Amino acid sequence: MDKAVAVHPDDRPYAWAEVDLGAIEHNVRFLAERARPAAVCAVVKGWGYGHGIVRAASAAVDGGASWLGVALVTEAVDVRVHGQLHEPVLILAEPPLRQLVDVARLEGVRTTVYTAEAIQAAAKAVRDVGRNEPLPVHLKVDTGMHRVGAAPEAALHLAQLVTAQDELHLEGLWTHLAAADDPAHDGYTARQLAQFEDVRAELRAAGITPPIVHAANSGALLAHPESHYDMVRCGIAVYGIAPRPRMPQAEGLRPAMSLKARVSYVKRVRAGEPVSYGLHHVCERDSVIATVPIGYYDGVPRRLGLVGGKVLIGGEPRPIVGAVTMDQLMVDCGDDESVRARDEVVLFGSQNGASITAWDWAEALDTIAYEIVCGIAINRVPRRYVR
Repeated sequence: MDKAVAVHPDDRPYAWAEVDLGAIEHNVRFLAERARPAAVCAVVKGWGYGHGIVRAASAAVDGGASWLGVALVTEAVDVRVHGQLHEPVLILAEPPLRQLVDVARLEGVRTTVYTAEAIQAAAKAVRDVGRNEPLPVHLKVDTGMHRVGAAPEAALHLAQLVTAQDELHLEGLWTHLAAADDPAHDGYTARQLAQFEDVRAELRAAGITPPIVHAANSGALLAHPESHYDMVRCGIAVYGIAPRPRMPQAEGLRPAMSLKARVSYVKRVRAGEPVSYGLHHVCERDSVIATVPIGYYDGVPRRLGLVGGKVLIGGEPRPIVGAVTMDQLMVDCGDDESVRARDEVVLFGSQNGASITAWDWAEALDTIAYEIVCGIAINRVPRRYVR
């Protein structure tokens, strides 16, 4: 049995991301209630959107997810082998053809296909590994995202190609919606779904009816119930973040990640003195400046202090001043001389009733909250898991 090792406070990390697994469970239950009777596929690609793929996947399953979605074969291995989870795992894009052998060896893993080359390579992979049952595949149709997927006019031919392979089973048909979270683009979403319905009708007329049809991402699940079909694929909402800011349908989600640190150094800087590289900020008055040991290498964008970014110290929002540096940033605490080294700093999350969100960062930086949580460095910002 492993022995517990006491960690001296001075040896603890100065910065960490706290991940609330109970929040992930809650969010999946929230989403499953709105999706019912459709199944929930929790998307855990990108190392669980930065939250930790195995822990996030396990929490999502505990919350009611019956499928898991990944982007890479290595992620499927993480979930299936390292995480020892038994729910079906869908790879959401065609892997490199040489990796289809690995897919064929993995029990419970299926892949997306949208080219004849991948369909033929998948069938060959099944033969090569001596698999005893057909490999399930999901045919993806591009109805307007224009990232990957078969052209609608090619879908019937590809579906027939799959069904002609004894080694494959056409388990699913799906598409991806480009702007389902934005009411300004409801018309485009409707056109995508109409085109998808045309493809379904064409396949049905040819006697092909895949048992699992899916189209909804987080935004569509929340805003377009007509898109639910047999399964919904939820990504960002699993982690408690709305697909777009101030989305009323997302009220009730709980953010799972908080980014925290501790003050490493406190000094007084006189009025007229600059702070950080480039001299972008000059103190207007004598100020208490707290240094926080986290920077752009850790996932805090360099511009955050130049566009009004704040942190919480003692439950008070305080501005980041000057450019964020690689390993550290500086915070103006005004004349508050009570701030001390090792005080907790919340970069996003809650403290003493105040909160800063990933969307607060994203809107200031003209990006999306997805990029914020996915950008928190895995190799230098440890994750601490709580419920």
